[in-house]
Amino acid sequence: MSRDISGLVIVITGGARGIGRATAARFSRQGARVAIGDRDADLARTVADELGNGVVAASLDVTDPASWAAFLEEIAPIGPIDVLVNNAGIMPLGSVLKEPDEVARRIVDVNLHGVIFGTKALAPGMVERGRGHIVNVASAVGRVAVADGATYSASKFAVVGFSEATRAELEPQGVDVSVVLPAIVQTELAAGVPAARGMKPVTADDVAKVIESTVRKPRPELWVPRWAQGMTKFGMAMPRVVQRGMAKAFRADNVLADADQAARAAYEKRAREG
Repeated sequence: MSRDISGLVIVITGGARGIGRATAARFSRQGARVAIGDRDADLARTVADELGNGVVAASLDVTDPASWAAFLEEIAPIGPIDVLVNNAGIMPLGSVLKEPDEVARRIVDVNLHGVIFGTKALAPGMVERGRGHIVNVASAVGRVAVADGATYSASKFAVVGFSEATRAELEPQGVDVSVVLPAIVQTELAAGVPAARGMKPVTADDVAKVIESTVRKPRPELWVPRWAQGMTKFGMAMPRVVQRGMAKAFRADNVLADADQAARAAYEKRAREG
């Protein structure tokens, strides 16, 4: 059965930009009550005002359990949370051998611990009510690793594993868990990153549309674009030499290493420094 989005209470992390903002816009148009959490509280509140329809926003550092508690207290008037979209994430790129330790820790903190702490903050209430849905935004490189994004890829592999484990744990208690794996998305996070050969550019709204679809009808794993899932699984079943050949054919093996560093400069500075 398809779930009616109108009236649902939905929390979206990293909701001030990119996929998060597009998702907030899509859900608010469908009549959901949306709460945006973001470290840039001023931008989040500006976005909430622009979206209207009762969208609210508050400061949220997903890496800090105390910040989660304060965020939930501030947005409490919108009601019990039906859906959590763990979207906040960062993607500093570069050789793992040159990656500063503090950058590695920040990637894992935001991309993995943010999902874990968000789940721990909201899942208990969902279990108590016997219903709820957690949607974790991972990445295609959470299934297929790519050079020059080792720590980012590791964090997204971990999100996929965490999603699968929590789905097994929470589903019997009425809580769905979905994981969404986008390819390169046209947002600031992927600035300067070339698309793989034959890959149509994916927009933030393309991902938001898939997130909406799984909230309407929960599914365990969704890719954006959807056809990439079948191709990836086919490739993973092949011998390693065939996998490497396929990656070279689609120019996917060095897609992160070939990123335009000048185009990424502003984003890299913000992502690395927080």
